[in-house]
Amino acid sequence: MRRGLATWFHRASLRAMQTRTFGRTGRAVGEIGLGTWQLGAGWGDVSDEAALATLRAAWEAGTTFFDTADVYGLGRSETLIGRFLRETPAARGRIYVATKLGRFAPPGWPDNFTRAAIREHTEASLRRLGVEALDLTQLHCIPFEVLKRGEVFEHLRELKREGRIRDFGVSVESMVEADFCVRQDGVAALQIIFNLFRQKPLFTLFADAKKRQVALIGRLPLASGLLGGKMRKGQTFPANDHRHFNCDGQQFNVGETFAGLPFEKGVELADALKPLVPAGWTLADFALRWCLDFDAVSVLIPGAKNPEQAQANARASALPRVTLARHAHLADFYVREVATHIRGAY
Repeated sequence: MRRGLATWFHRASLRAMQTRTFGRTGRAVGEIGLGTWQLGAGWGDVSDEAALATLRAAWEAGTTFFDTADVYGLGRSETLIGRFLRETPAARGRIYVATKLGRFAPPGWPDNFTRAAIREHTEASLRRLGVEALDLTQLHCIPFEVLKRGEVFEHLRELKREGRIRDFGVSVESMVEADFCVRQDGVAALQIIFNLFRQKPLFTLFADAKKRQVALIGRLPLASGLLGGKMRKGQTFPANDHRHFNCDGQQFNVGETFAGLPFEKGVELADALKPLVPAGWTLADFALRWCLDFDAVSVLIPGAKNPEQAQANARASALPRVTLARHAHLADFYVREVATHIRGAY
């Protein structure tokens, strides 16, 4: 009986989850993906059992795009996805796995950007994921000076010619980097921070990405949980959670934590959005649906630490578009209340 219900739920969820074409790859992916940084490290403790249950719940909710990186838990996130794919035959070939490279140690920076290191890290990702070719590998927020030299792109083109990767892209911190990378030969996807508090890509990137058929992956659409609407001023986080150790950019770009906003200001701004949320929706629903209203976005990758979060994220795909009046209000809110508070590369 439980298996029958699970099968029904999976089929129903797949109908509810809308798909989008992933840029020039032509691949159809569920528009709400799953970011798996949480399942590797940096968001507090998540057991293997909880991580696998989260991956299963996302799949059952219609998610077909998993984003990971070799450095998430030093391979743990990739290994868990590989195990999920082995244990879920129906998902193999249906799940599009996007990983990243460039931040793993050893050897670390700057040696990570050599041909030898890129090949070594690619082979390690292939082994952990248990696949013959990576669907997508992305340069993982590496220095702009390295991107501008261009050798890293040629190393990835070579791996694509050899069939070790099917496509490659770049995860970037700033729109200056995005504008450069969208113009590089062979780049199939760009991963950017995009949410109600980070609206700049709308004006600097979206039109060019659509013109060039470069897929856009929106990361941190809930601003590290701020746009979930449940955080409060004075809240604390575990010592091994980046929202504790990187809240002011102590370890890496501050934009990766709370969209670059000071935490308490972010809570205040999130609370100010709550009166705009339609009846029956959560603030998270509203934030994700707003992002999906822009057709330049190929997929969103909200993270999840448990099955309930993964299923709740997927719900936004079935919701109606945000009204034009609310869109106008949110654009004005960003300009008046948010933009001047964002810190870090943007």
